[in-house]
Amino acid sequence: MDVAAAIWDDLPFWQSVERTNMSINALLDQYMDPLLRGRRTACRDLVKSALDNGVQPRALYSSLIFPAMERVDQMYREDRINRAAEHMATRINRTVADHLQSRLYRQNTINKRILITCANDEPEELSAQMVADLFEADGWEVYFVGGGVPRDEVTELAGQLQPQVLLIFGSKPTDAPAIRELIDYLREINACPGINIMVSGGVFNRAHGLWREVKADLFAETAIEALELAAMAEPRQSEIKTEGAPKKRRRRRRPPLLAQIDTASA
Repeated sequence: MDVAAAIWDDLPFWQSVERTNMSINALLDQYMDPLLRGRRTACRDLVKSALDNGVQPRALYSSLIFPAMERVDQMYREDRINRAAEHMATRINRTVADHLQSRLYRQNTINKRILITCANDEPEELSAQMVADLFEADGWEVYFVGGGVPRDEVTELAGQLQPQVLLIFGSKPTDAPAIRELIDYLREINACPGINIMVSGGVFNRAHGLWREVKADLFAETAIEALELAAMAEPRQSEIKTEGAPKKRRRRRRPPLLAQIDTASA
């Protein structure tokens, strides 16, 4: 029996679910071997076979490419593969994702905007690009800036676009303090009062509660969860400041997880 043929996903939007976990895991295992060996043709043929057997592109995003990228990242962090293997796998996944993007079923526009940024590294940019593809397919107006964009420019762009959501996807541990600064700055100048700031993936999936310490409004563990939360999120309520109220002077302390990250990166 063809593993790909066992996976069917004909439910639309983020509500779609995979029906047979065992088959999904088998397909992923089947994909990982050529992926880590840099066998581009074998990976493309496997994806083509899945599509020919009726697997929806969205299911391949959520059940094949994203999990494969997470496995590669974990193996690289644990020194089980070297940088050459990690780079080959990332580039194969990018090729596959680019192919699938053009086949995603697209919903009508829903008159919502999202601004997406990420860590300044190729695996994180690829993950964020795939998330951008899924939001666009669900009818969002998407602006994807990638990684390495200065805080002031992200804030200026948010002020110009007035998006409903700013998504910071796939961050590294060393990015956490800068993300906290970005969120503080965006709130301080009130460039986009109703915006919800969501973090997802990367260090936020590994450090429980870190998303609260950087003062994000929303946290999504997966891309599909990010779609769901963004669709349901109400505009953020601005903090009410009382004119003339005395300001309390307090010693600023690093939240526990951020302090650990600062110590580790020193």
